[in-house]
Amino acid sequence: MIGDVACVLVSGTGQHFHGVCIDTGSGTGFCAVHAAIAAMVTAGQFSIQSIVAVWRNEESGELFVLPPCGRCREFIRQIDPVNLHTQVILGRSEALPLSELLPRWAWPEPLR
Repeated sequence: MIGDVACVLVSGTGQHFHGVCIDTGSGTGFCAVHAAIAAMVTAGQFSIQSIVAVWRNEESGELFVLPPCGRCREFIRQIDPVNLHTQVILGRSEALPLSELLPRWAWPEPLR
């Protein structure tokens, strides 16, 4: 589907950035989280205060909060190290810092 998932993030300066997903049959699309982050980076910003992605079931009208997948969690982390503190919205009354959702986020130590 095109645009069935939306994302909004609040940057470190308090600005809101939005994105939607574009899924294509060839796999060349991108997710809403990446789109919102791209909009933020285009504006010259890199830190994310909070982020949420949602999907609405067209049949029932119910709204669902979607936690970021592993690829998106790592993408958020790599944009700016401070983003380990990003509050990821998981529901109406639940949020966790990215560091708690991204296991083993530290770069590995060399073997000795």
